[in-house]
Amino acid sequence: MKVGVYQTDPVLLDVKTNLEATIDKIEAAKAQGVDLVVFPELSLTGYFVRERYHEAALRIDSPEIRRLAGATKGTAAVVGFIEESQAMNFYNSALVAVDGEILFAYRKLNLPNYGVFEERKIFSGGKHVRVFKLKGLTVAPFICNDLWHPSLPYLGVTQKADIFITMFNSSRGSMGNEFSNIESWNIINRFYSRVFGVYNLCANRVGCEVFEDLRSDDGEQKDSAPPAVDENPFRFWGGSEIINPFGQAIITAALFDPDAIFADISRDIVRKKRILLPYLRNDDPYFTHRELGRILYGKNVPKG
Repeated sequence: MKVGVYQTDPVLLDVKTNLEATIDKIEAAKAQGVDLVVFPELSLTGYFVRERYHEAALRIDSPEIRRLAGATKGTAAVVGFIEESQAMNFYNSALVAVDGEILFAYRKLNLPNYGVFEERKIFSGGKHVRVFKLKGLTVAPFICNDLWHPSLPYLGVTQKADIFITMFNSSRGSMGNEFSNIESWNIINRFYSRVFGVYNLCANRVGCEVFEDLRSDDGEQKDSAPPAVDENPFRFWGGSEIINPFGQAIITAALFDPDAIFADISRDIVRKKRILLPYLRNDDPYFTHRELGRILYGKNVPKG
């Protein structure tokens, strides 16, 4: 199966422009025989949407989403967007469309609400870890902070995932200077591939967005130019990767610039990894379920 990751620089809150660019890339991927195309988190909207999030939201039955799904005829795509539900809740979601049909929208489960991140202020959290089948492989999509909570990837593996899709928006300085976001994501993405024996299609974005409090201490708007590109701590760094089940990068995209990467992946490599390094051979999700029951609800441990 041939897969591709597009490392994009979306225009903040400009759904129309981002949608057209996304469809163009899907069409280009189809022309190259790509079976699965992955885009970054919130690739139709940009990240720092803040209080204008609702202006860029799309319902799963909207003309834009139907058109996007239609573009996947002959391939499959996973695309980040802001989803508005029928109940008028809003989600940081990933559209999963295969061969022209909408399968589902995966909704981000763990919403950060610290530092520069305000997702829990504007988005509702998802309720399920979901998978889909493609070309004989099982695919589990995740969005950014979901991968920082190991229980969620584990739930993907208990559904027999062979491929993880990791969509994220990571900027260089959003977590301060105490550690490197680039180094941290490199560790996380390789860790899950190596331990679980899965391919990992990792899609990060590039470009700059300004996140700063534009009010002075007395509440007045202050005039200040945005920082230069090289000084902007919210410069998204890219570096998207396709990682094999041994935790090795097959191909890595450029840092800080738009890029596209492609690779052929094989079920035989997944099988080889699980034979040579069968880390999960004796994993028992029923044990996990019992222990969670004991921890959360104080159920008695059987004697003997």
